[in-house]
Parts: sequence; C-alpha cells; structure tokens
Amino acid sequence: MTALEAGLRGDVVWPVWNAAWALVCVATLLWRPRHPLAMLVVAYAAQTVAGVVPALAGEPYSVLNVTAVVLLLAYSLGRWASGRGVVVGSCYLLVVHLAREPLYDSSGSSMALGVGALMLPVALGALMRFWARSQVRAREEIRAREREQLARDLHDTVAHHVSGILLHARAAKVRARTDPDAAAEAIDGVERAAARTLDDMRAMVAVLRHDEETGIGSRTPTHGVADIPRLARDQDPGPRVVVNTSGDLDRLPAPVESALFRAAQEAVTNAGRHAQDPTVVSVDLTREGPTVRLRVHDDGRPATTRTRRASPSYGLVGMSERLSLLGGEVRAGPDPGGGWSVVATIPLATAETEARS
Repeated sequence: MTALEAGLRGDVVWPVWNAAWALVCVATLLWRPRHPLAMLVVAYAAQTVAGVVPALAGEPYSVLNVTAVVLLLAYSLGRWASGRGVVVGSCYLLVVHLAREPLYDSSGSSMALGVGALMLPVALGALMRFWARSQVRAREEIRAREREQLARDLHDTVAHHVSGILLHARAAKVRARTDPDAAAEAIDGVERAAARTLDDMRAMVAVLRHDEETGIGSRTPTHGVADIPRLARDQDPGPRVVVNTSGDLDRLPAPVESALFRAAQEAVTNAGRHAQDPTVVSVDLTREGPTVRLRVHDDGRPATTRTRRASPSYGLVGMSERLSLLGGEVRAGPDPGGGWSVVATIPLATAETEARS
C-alpha cells in the first residue's frame, strides 16, 4: 500500500524518501502493545522527518496518508502505556506538533485541530483501559464472592455432619452402660458420619470465610440435589416448572450438590424474569457414569436482546465460576428447538480432584 500510494500520488515530493519513512511508521505497529511509548516516539519522529526535511529544502509539505497510523499509536499510548508513559508521550506529541507545524506555514486553527486529533486517540485509549479494568474487577468480585459462598456452604455442611457425629457419640456412650451391642451399632454410625465428613472436609475450597451479615454461620445443611425437586411448581405466578431426575444422585460430594442446586435455582429464576411468555420451564438432572448433567430449558419466544444478567452472587458468570472450581462448565444460549437452554456439566472425578487440590 505504501509503495502504491508513493507511486500513484502526483503531489508527493521525493516519493522514495516518503515511502521509506512511511514504512518505518507502519513497522512500529508490530510492537505497539508491548512498547507503546517507544513506538509512538519512533513513528511520530519518522512522520515529522518525512515532512520537515523537504519543507526545509523549499518543497511543499507532503507526506503519505499511510503515516496516519500514528493515530493508532496515540490510541495505544492511552490503552497500554503506564500512567507516566501516557504523560510523557502526550507531552512529546504536543511539543513536536507545535514545533513542526510553523515550518509548514500552518494556521493557528489547523494547529489547534491537530492537537485535538492527536489527543483524542490518547483519551479513547485511556477510556478503553479503564473500561477493561472495570470489567476485570467486576469479574474478580463475582469470583471472590462465589468462592466465599462455596466455602460457606462447605463449612455449614461439615458443621452439620459434626453435629451428627456428636449425637451418635453421646448415644454410644449412654448405650455402652447397658447394651454393648447397641453401642457398637452407634459407633458404626459415628464411623460412617466421620468418613463422610472427612470427604467433605477434603473437598473444601481454601478461601477465607467472612460473614458480613451475622458473623456466625448457620448450622443447617446447605441445599443439595434433594432440594431441586422443590423448584417445581404448577401455579402462577410465572411459568410452570417441571423437574425430572435420573441416575444415581445419592452421596454426591457436598460442593457438587450445592453448585447444582444453585445453578438450577438461578436458571429457573432467570427464565421467569427474562424469557418472553414462557409456559414451561423444564429442569432435567441426570447422572451418566462419572458425569452429572443439569439442563434447564424454557419455551419462551426468542427476543432481539435476550440476556441473563449476572446478579452479584448467583448470576451466569458466578454460576460458571462456581462450576469451574469443580472442573465443570456452563453453556447458555438459544436452543435449536426453540426457547433458551442452560446446560451445566460436572465430571465427578475431576470435581473431587479440583476441590482437594
């Protein structure tokens, strides 16, 4: 493109000279994300030399249009450079611009327009940087809250099991005085409860728990797959919810049960809030070998903008983060057969390995 412009434009003086410096400008684009300030300095200097030297020799001002890539480099300055780099680069642009323009007999208005043209890409790059950082912070907040909620659920589940162990132990102590055989049965119950508790303890996510609301965790067990059928409803308000389960869903790891329930709860809630005129929401939970699969489908009409907004704790982003901690994944989108589907899968072997690591 540089050679083509240099050869076809009749108003360009010293075509080879201009083409060489234009190639320098274009080449700097290769390194602009990693070295935005240095590449801006090189490219703007190349464009300046390309125009100033012929002007000092008495030739009319002319540079190739391709050298306008310096505006991309100005954007890169605001997007990727450090705060100090943005200040230094902006000052460099202004100083060089104001120093070279009088050599071209530029008017005051054209000089002011040039300042705006150079600073606007820098401002746009800075705005994009702030927007990207805000998105990262928002996602990190959701991730942190999901990890905290997962730790809270696991803590409460283990506390529930420990309470059961304590009751079994006290019963064994009382029965041992009168009936040794009954005491042995009670001790077997203690052993089973302790084994289950140990499994759930190993599955705990190593996050610090902060309960900002009460400071004390509930001693009741968290929701699990046994609670998913309670999401079913036949009456208004909202669409009818049908729940179907199949496969061996007993004795799943506590983190998996909690994640599946919250995923089903969030998907059903979103269907009621965001689907257009849905009549039925079907919740299908199945276990096929080492994999548990949850599918929530509604028959609502497709919308121009169909969104599943992420709430602070249990939105789609949070759901995906919670399941990813267990080695699972979430897919959501329009269903080929109509309506909207949310599909979550968790490989149980992976879930146990990820939670214990």
